[in-house]
Amino acid sequence: MENRRLPGLAEIEAAQDRISGVAVRTPLVDSPALSKRFGREVYLKLECFQPIRVFKIRGAYNKLSQMKERSVVAVSSGNHGIATAFSARAFGKKCTVILPENPVQEKADAITEYGAQILKFGKYEDERIVKANQIVKETGAALVHPFNDPAIIAGQGTCGLEIAEQLGDFDSLVVPVGGAGLISGISIAIKAKKPRAKVFGVEPVTAAKLQAALLAGKVTRVQDPHSIADGLIPRSVGDLTYEACSKYVDGVFTVSDEEILAAMRLIVKEARIFPEPSAAASVAALLAGRDTDRLGKRIVFIISGGNVSQKLLAQILSS
Repeated sequence: MENRRLPGLAEIEAAQDRISGVAVRTPLVDSPALSKRFGREVYLKLECFQPIRVFKIRGAYNKLSQMKERSVVAVSSGNHGIATAFSARAFGKKCTVILPENPVQEKADAITEYGAQILKFGKYEDERIVKANQIVKETGAALVHPFNDPAIIAGQGTCGLEIAEQLGDFDSLVVPVGGAGLISGISIAIKAKKPRAKVFGVEPVTAAKLQAALLAGKVTRVQDPHSIADGLIPRSVGDLTYEACSKYVDGVFTVSDEEILAAMRLIVKEARIFPEPSAAASVAALLAGRDTDRLGKRIVFIISGGNVSQKLLAQILSS
């Protein structure tokens, strides 16, 4: 039977060994311009510098490295699909990625460039999961879930291990939240290595599924999640990611699309980094300035990816 237990530090350390030489140890840099603007010590963990420009390579490669099946199916808004396609090619596996009906074209193009087949289906992640399970049943392929999987969570947690190694002390860490795989893995690692540091999530106010789950004390489904941050709009977190967040996450901020775009603009112009909207959500929490005193003075922001559409980037640069 498949392991459904939440990973611990040992599993995250094992994942770090598996992905070594494939996923890179991304820079953790201070930003003097952002620090001056906000009156805090601002550090950026640049997952946009991964080979596929997004943190998702950590979890997908860790997962596929342990799979015996020769054919896999991934459900994704884009980035997890890129990571799974990249990893499948590395291990010689056939890969199908189920995307929403209107994906970011640059992400879809990257998936096909790595040799995967694309199927566009549905609007929401849970609809695509149903379709994926149908394909699994019909073909014998294995599902690579985007977040609610112990190996995926452990792989994403390697980002937290790196932060703990790269920065001696910090007050808090701010993580964008989609299905909560990244914040789950990071929070497990950080609470083991830096127990006094706080971990906060950020999600669109129009897709606040983690906040709703923590308030309700159970996984809660958002009826119509939507945002410019396409990677942050599953209708719910998973049972495993909810378990991790309920144990280890100290709070969740919500931000509007306007605040996400403003944060993108700020990061591009002040830090010279080009984040996609989902990645800019972390800094948007500080920019919005609601209840941010609890972040403390020394803060790490996860810049989770840089697969931004050319059209949106042009708008940001011209504004």
